[in-house]
Amino acid sequence: MNAKTFEDFTAAAHVSGFDEVLERRWAPDTELDVHTHNFDAEAVVTQGEMWLTCDDVTRHLSNGDTFTIGRQVPHSERYGSQGATYWVARRNAPKCELQSIC
Repeated sequence: MNAKTFEDFTAAAHVSGFDEVLERRWAPDTELDVHTHNFDAEAVVTQGEMWLTCDDVTRHLSNGDTFTIGRQVPHSERYGSQGATYWVARRNAPKCELQSIC
């Protein structure tokens, strides 16, 4: 999703089957140990910087960078000295459940 505004990001997310869109703001130097989520996520960093680690690979992300994380994928997050903000689209039900086809 290559959106310039939150409204554009939201519209594109809904077209792609995501049912929830939010802006997340993280305080400076926040660290989240390995965890999972009950949703698929696609996000774009809009301010600050963060480090996202999945499968022992760490990505440094800053303004304009995007990332995706699948449901139940273990990962950790670390936010920079200025914190970070990103827009995230979440798909709370598996895609097949949304389409009633599995």
